Amino acid sequence: MSLALRSPLIVGITLAVMIQALSLSVPVSAEPFAQRQAPDAELRALLSKTVNEADSFFDKFDAEVWLVDMSGRLKGYIKDPQERLNFLKRVHAEAKRANIEPELVISLIHAESAFKRFAISSVGAQGLMQVMPFWKAEIGRPDDNLTTIETNLRYGCTILKHYIDKEKGNLIRALARYNGSLGKVKYPEKVLRFWQKYWFVKHV
Repeated sequence: MSLALRSPLIVGITLAVMIQALSLSVPVSAEPFAQRQAPDAELRALLSKTVNEADSFFDKFDAEVWLVDMSGRLKGYIKDPQERLNFLKRVHAEAKRANIEPELVISLIHAESAFKRFAISSVGAQGLMQVMPFWKAEIGRPDDNLTTIETNLRYGCTILKHYIDKEKGNLIRALARYNGSLGKVKYPEKVLRFWQKYWFVKHV
């Protein structure tokens, strides 16, 4: 079961136990080092469908308290209040559309790009969620701009959700797949630690 489907108390306890366990042992995996966001037919079809959908998913009433809380926490990373709120609205919309926790997405962005929308990695991953640009050609949208907040979040959340489903809710393996480090724990540990320390919210 995904952490997103458990009670707030269980989620908090599970995150703490998971992180502690990760720091004590590294699982052995027979699987080879994975390419970052390696393409497969199922994910290609899902991403193509999702990116072409309408983008009006944000429910202001449900997210109002969340926005105020997260905006305060995000001040140190995004200075401008309006830019901060716009960013949070899009994160909330795309995370809810993909049925994943918005705080998990924020934690991943924190680890991947430190909230820098123009970030480019040494392997060419782009934007907030460090999406690999080959996906644009894979789904027939070569003109998409992955440094645009909405586009990057749409791609990134869809890819992350696919890996969570593929791993049956196992966030350690799903996050490692996203990062291209399946069988290693350094990256999942970092994201989960950020979630617990900076972005965790008790949903009621």
